[in-house]
Amino acid sequence: MTILKAFIVDDEPLARDELAYILRRSRQVEIVGEADCINDAMKHIEELRPDVVFLDIKLAEDSGLHLAEQLMELDYVPAVVFATAFDEYALQAFDLNALDYVLKPFDDRRILHTLEKIRRLKKNEATIALPQPRRSPLTQKIAIPLDERILMVDLQEILFISSEEGKTLIKTEQKEYKSGEPLTHLERKLQNSHFVRVHRSYMVNVSHIAEIQPWFNSTYLLVMQDGSKVPVSRSYVKELKVLLGF
Repeated sequence: MTILKAFIVDDEPLARDELAYILRRSRQVEIVGEADCINDAMKHIEELRPDVVFLDIKLAEDSGLHLAEQLMELDYVPAVVFATAFDEYALQAFDLNALDYVLKPFDDRRILHTLEKIRRLKKNEATIALPQPRRSPLTQKIAIPLDERILMVDLQEILFISSEEGKTLIKTEQKEYKSGEPLTHLERKLQNSHFVRVHRSYMVNVSHIAEIQPWFNSTYLLVMQDGSKVPVSRSYVKELKVLLGF
C-alpha cells in the first residue's frame, strides 16, 4: 500500500496532534509537515509536495479558505481536506475544489473514509499531484459523446446526470441527451465542479437545487429548478448535509 504524504495546517497544537495521531494510527499516512499560519504553510507545501493538505477554516490571523485559494494557483495542486469545527463554510470549501470536509472532534472512521476517497482519486487520476484542468467560468463546457458526434454542453445548463437502461442521461434546462459514456467517466470529468454524486445513478448540479424534501428511511428528494426530482440515497446523505448545511 502506497503511503500518503499529508500536511496539517491548524493554529491549535492540540488539534494538530489529535489529527496527526489518527492519521499515523491508520498506517496509511506519513505526516511530512505542520504549520499554524498561511505563510509557513505555503512555503513548506511547495517544498514538500504532500498528497493532501488537512486545513482548518479559522486560523489566528487569516482564513484557511484563503490558503486553499492560493493552493489552487500552484503548478502542483495537492488534495485539500478541510478539518474544522465550523460547518457553515462547506459550500465555500466545495467551490474551492475541496476533496472533503471533516468536522471536529475527529472520528477515526470518518478520517478513514476520507483517506479512502483520496486513494480512489489517486487510482482514477494516476496521481492527485497532477494539476487539475481549470475551466474558465465563462467557457465551462463538457464533451458529451452522442452516437457519431461529440456535443459540447455548458456545465451551468446541466441540472443533473443519471444512469438508466444502460445509457447516461444528461438533463439540461431545455433538453435531454442520452450518451453511451458511463456515469463514472463523467463523474471523473466533473470532480472539480459544482456536481456532486447523490445516488449510485445520479449526479446533480448543486447550483440548480431548488428544494430538499424529506423522503422515507432518512433519505431525501432534491427538487431541481425545472421541477424534476432526484433521489438521495442513504449512503450519500451525510456528505450532502455537510456540503449544503442542512
